[in-house]
Amino acid sequence: MELEFAYSIQRSVKRRKLTITVERDRSVVVHAPVGCSDEQIEKVVTAKRQWIYEKIGHPQKYQDLPHAPGKELVSGESALYLGRQYRIEIVNSGFKEIRFEQRFLIPDSPLDKRAEALRNWYIQRAKEKIVPRVLQHARQLGVNVSKVKIADNRYRWGSCTMNDNVNFNWRLIKAPMFVIDYVIVHELAHLLEANHTPSFWNIVRAQAPTMDKAKNWLKENGQILEQSI
Repeated sequence: MELEFAYSIQRSVKRRKLTITVERDRSVVVHAPVGCSDEQIEKVVTAKRQWIYEKIGHPQKYQDLPHAPGKELVSGESALYLGRQYRIEIVNSGFKEIRFEQRFLIPDSPLDKRAEALRNWYIQRAKEKIVPRVLQHARQLGVNVSKVKIADNRYRWGSCTMNDNVNFNWRLIKAPMFVIDYVIVHELAHLLEANHTPSFWNIVRAQAPTMDKAKNWLKENGQILEQSI
């Protein structure tokens, strides 16, 4: 049977079973063990096609923005941080790194250097604020986390591995804390329940009672987090 969607394959020597994910941009990715042939993968994908169609059509998957935002890192614009927009000021005061004083004070430099500086600032804040929250929620859930990593997974907010490592997209630092907490709990709950069963969602809701609000926020604002400002 001919499929109406394309999919990519990522093989890993550490992977023991085949899984399929539909990313937020509607791309379909098959994660497979090294020894899994293309024919075996195609058979599984075909068998799961109805589930994949449903995921591709899910309302939380991205729609293209109707117009490019057109924002630049210049004085008078604003940038997101923890769910709020803060004014940007380009300054010539001699310091080399971004300062945050209820507004972004960004050293004057070429636009690409300003974007790089803001990205680095976000990543550092994500390490400072997200990692401790992960450890706190892990203690409350009674799960052991081997390593917490702030990553650059553009189409995934968080992920966990078979080795009990958890990864979180640095762009989450732009979202409100209740959204960050929901994503953290979502990934940690997978250490207790691998699949999205009713039991899994009960765990998440108990630890993150604003789960529905957070999911709606990501649905409405998720694509904005991926913009540079």
